[in-house]
Amino acid sequence: MPSMTHMALVELERAGILKFVISQNVDGLHLRSGIPREKLSELHGDSFMEMCPSCGAEYLRDFEVETIGLKETSRRCSVEKCGAKLKDTVLDWEDALPPKEIDPAEKHCKMADLVLCLGTSLQITPACNLPLKCLRGGGKIVIVNLQKTPKDKKANVVIHGLVDKVVAGVMESLNMKIPPYVRIDLFQIILTQSLSGDQRFINWTLRVASVHGLTSQLPFIESIEVSFSDNQNYKDAVLDKQPFLMKRRTARNETFDIFFKVNYSDGCDCVSTQLSLPFEFKVSTEEHEEIIDKEAVLQSLREKAVEESSCGQSGVVERRAVSEPRSEAVVYATVTSLRTYHCQQSLLANGYLKWKLEGSGTSRKRSRTGKRKSKAQEEESKA
Repeated sequence: MPSMTHMALVELERAGILKFVISQNVDGLHLRSGIPREKLSELHGDSFMEMCPSCGAEYLRDFEVETIGLKETSRRCSVEKCGAKLKDTVLDWEDALPPKEIDPAEKHCKMADLVLCLGTSLQITPACNLPLKCLRGGGKIVIVNLQKTPKDKKANVVIHGLVDKVVAGVMESLNMKIPPYVRIDLFQIILTQSLSGDQRFINWTLRVASVHGLTSQLPFIESIEVSFSDNQNYKDAVLDKQPFLMKRRTARNETFDIFFKVNYSDGCDCVSTQLSLPFEFKVSTEEHEEIIDKEAVLQSLREKAVEESSCGQSGVVERRAVSEPRSEAVVYATVTSLRTYHCQQSLLANGYLKWKLEGSGTSRKRSRTGKRKSKAQEEESKA
């Protein structure tokens, strides 16, 4: 889950203050928080990202990719006329930093007026030397880390403290709010139907699957409870093992509603979401896809979650039908987590942060007023 600092960086980027982010982490949280991909270098890769080595397409997953070391995965590129096998993006120890990531990182460090080093030991090469590239152009370096780093002497300001606390103080000083984090996950419900041999019954299969492929896991769903309209005698079911799949047979002329209670995993703020899907068999030879403004639906869900200070909102972002075998797939977006952040008081001015000014060469404890007494004041107080 993105931290307060992740979301503060998002707001600084939106305001035009933050120009670029360089990350050594592989958790993908900068992307999930909302930093644009073109303003982010993930030097060591992203454990939730797959890349096509042929056309360069990237795929951000809601599950951790099963390999590391730029190896082939079990999925293929979905770009038309490509279809190449995808690879993971996480580097192994012997792998060189990819030019796609390191080149823009070096470029922006050279151009920067200020480089912020947040929560890093600055010991892994060559990444640890990137901040120094701003110095030749007159840029400055600020390091925020609990422990000392090998680059402290090169920095203009060093703050030994918790990054979240320091950043919260900065945002308060700038009179800027830290935006909430709204996590939206996608899954699809696929209903496949076929006539029995005597044409009297409908054999149908219900599957709740990942949008990344039928064999991919849904890490955010614990179980699914399936029930039917009150006038139906069908037995309810609890799907608690993946793949989430159930099969039934009904009379050809029956119509009813299928109800779903989607129970989320422990890592989600939301406990469950309830959905319904109408069941009606129609003989059709047409394939079609309903046009839905996906981005508008997602934005509406975010706004509702923030306005209602809760999660669990859901909406349809895609609906498509296939004639043979007759099936309908509905893709749902649902708000599974909501986090809000508040700056309660100025944390840069308290007595718990150690700081070092340019040229001082030493760290010292800052007083609660943020000022050191002059010698005359000290003599006066002794008197």
